[in-house]
Amino acid sequence: MALSQRYRLLAPIALVGVASLALAGCAEGGGDEGGETKDTVRISGGITGVEADDLNASFEQFTKDTGIKVEYTGDKGFEGNIVTKVTGGDAPDIAIVPQPGLLKTLVDTGKVMPAPEAVESAVDENWSEDWKKYGTFDDTFYAAPMLANLKGYVWYSPKQFAEWGVEVPETWDDMIALTDTIVEKTGGPAWCAGFASEAASGWPGTDWIEDLVLRQSGPDVYDDWVAGDVKFTDPEIKQAFDAVGEILLNPDYVNAGYGDVKSINSTAFGDVANAVAKGDCALTHQASFLSANFLDTETADGNVPEVAPDGDVYAFIMPGETAGELQVEGGGEFVAAFSDDEATQQVLEFMASPEFADARVELGGVISANKNADPSLASSEFLQEAMTIMQDDATTFRFDASDLMPSTVGSGSFWKGMVDWIDGKDTDTVLSDIQAGYEN
Repeated sequence: MALSQRYRLLAPIALVGVASLALAGCAEGGGDEGGETKDTVRISGGITGVEADDLNASFEQFTKDTGIKVEYTGDKGFEGNIVTKVTGGDAPDIAIVPQPGLLKTLVDTGKVMPAPEAVESAVDENWSEDWKKYGTFDDTFYAAPMLANLKGYVWYSPKQFAEWGVEVPETWDDMIALTDTIVEKTGGPAWCAGFASEAASGWPGTDWIEDLVLRQSGPDVYDDWVAGDVKFTDPEIKQAFDAVGEILLNPDYVNAGYGDVKSINSTAFGDVANAVAKGDCALTHQASFLSANFLDTETADGNVPEVAPDGDVYAFIMPGETAGELQVEGGGEFVAAFSDDEATQQVLEFMASPEFADARVELGGVISANKNADPSLASSEFLQEAMTIMQDDATTFRFDASDLMPSTVGSGSFWKGMVDWIDGKDTDTVLSDIQAGYEN
């Protein structure tokens, strides 16, 4: 990995500075106790397992060039623990925050440092205005974006499509017609879905609704909905529920391989990958990260499925009402700092650079919306395409609405409402129940 010229120049200066301060036995600003210059930056987040190992590996060249060690520690309970740690005086130097709503909560503690000028400049150069907006509160920019995921994909089997003589749909109506064709050819439901996710059950359903609000009513209505100016009980949101209900509430369309409509709530969201891989389910709606789930599945022949346009599984973006329009929603992480020492600031600037994005993307399994990162480094053709979509100025992108809404709604009444809806509660009551979350 080649670092930017700024980092090639910073590296020897930083190393000389560390040596000089160590000899002097003192440190100015951002130093650790005992007068030793800080040379380790602690990062915390909810990324665990292999992905955490890859994240740590992304800093190897940076450490060689600057002498600054980076120690990332993953916490499965990060979202529930980080506010307590911050308010209790045990904040890391940097936190990787997965939702703008949680980021706002941390900013409200008064402990998050405004982003350094160099980081803000890097974000202006490398990301769209929308991404910067998600890290900005009360006109102050706090947190640069890190990685991203693209939602609104429909996963399918290219081999089955070829066998049935069908093609990827270009509009919503085309997709409904495709569904009918698959039902006719197979004699069973075309779709499978899973909303089960322990305490977070229901969130996959919110992704369906968000996709349809964006595609049917456009980004302005979507933004007003996120802001609370368009209510769940308003016609635009009910229209999205009605469209999604054409599929998810139709026993002729779901739940392939699992049961009836209500089995959606008892099916784990990641398990649908196995049904698609084995050919039991023709279509499922899930984000780009489902590509990783296929690595743990098998085809009907007992092989690991090939994720490729002519392979065992692939995905297309759920179409809207008009062919050719690309309106997508997704998610990502943001990098917030609780320390303002020079080492932490250098790490922040590196994490906002295309060099960091390239280093992490090349290790596999992820994408970045950094416009100056290299999508050809992504670990599969699918991820390369997803990253290109994220970087395209012609793409209308909006962050996951439930992650932007107050937690009493986004991860509260909205999640619960989707479960109730699948269980049979009528749409008008569900919409009223979700809207009531704003009163809690």
